[in-house]
Amino acid sequence: MRRFGLTMMALVLTLAAGAASARSLTRHDVEMCRWGADIAAQAQQSKLSGRTLYSARRRLQQRHFSQPWMRKMALGITDQTYHSRSRLRPASVKQTYYQGCLHHEKARH
Repeated sequence: MRRFGLTMMALVLTLAAGAASARSLTRHDVEMCRWGADIAAQAQQSKLSGRTLYSARRRLQQRHFSQPWMRKMALGITDQTYHSRSRLRPASVKQTYYQGCLHHEKARH
């Protein structure tokens, strides 16, 4: 297993905690997790390609989001991804985020 950054590992552990009290997921939950995973993969791709956090954030600020909460969440995911030491491929980051998000949503209620 490749080494995760402390921030990314903390996110995965936090999201996976409490999965025993699972509930069924709604379509919205799955779509939100898929969207967040896409944002995380894009941020990882930007980081690995040498783009600065500032330019990645600026691109997100210029992007149109369909919901008001999406911009702030996208900025948070991007910040967390950039501050992680992870050098995983974007596809691996996407899968890790998606699985952790689903576990979190199942355990949330």
